[in-house]
Amino acid sequence: MQDHLERFAHTHYVVRRKILTLLGAKFHIYDDAGNVVLFSKMKAFKLKEDIRLYDDDNMGTELLHISARNIIDFSAAYDVHDVIGGERVGALRRRGMKSFLRDEWHVLDADDQPIGTIREDSMGAAVARRFVPYVSMVWPQVFEVRMGMADDAPSVCTMKQNFNPFVQKLDVRFAADEAMSLDPRLGLAAAVLLLAIEGKQDS
Repeated sequence: MQDHLERFAHTHYVVRRKILTLLGAKFHIYDDAGNVVLFSKMKAFKLKEDIRLYDDDNMGTELLHISARNIIDFSAAYDVHDVIGGERVGALRRRGMKSFLRDEWHVLDADDQPIGTIREDSMGAAVARRFVPYVSMVWPQVFEVRMGMADDAPSVCTMKQNFNPFVQKLDVRFAADEAMSLDPRLGLAAAVLLLAIEGKQDS
């Protein structure tokens, strides 16, 4: 069990989504040294997201399971389970209409209580990305993860997009968080969801 948790102990990751025409997408998560620590292959045209993260691209050992609670729900919640540990880590819930112009999510703990937010950098930039062609290629998305529900809650993680038509990347950096308020398993699950769900608006 300890070995699989070490994959979530880094402070810097790169999450890479490669779009496969008609087949779906592949996700690789690299540590700072360029090693693959997590891998997922997501099928296209699924009505209900079901994302399984494995130890490598051979998909020998499943580590995390991210599953949508409902089919085609604009305010969908996604449960995150640690398969090896046999525990529900928490959940991530999209903020419905609030995400129409600016992406926003709630981070939920294992009891479904809101403990943090994930929000796109600014309203002006978010609107431009949605309605002005190719803006995301020169003005990439940046997401801030804040633990606590106040607007001035401390930031514990930043996710910056690097976009091109075939490969999307998120540079994920965890800040010093002595209180361990953000479980890194939830943080990386959020990064995968941002590319899988929100990333569809740019692909």
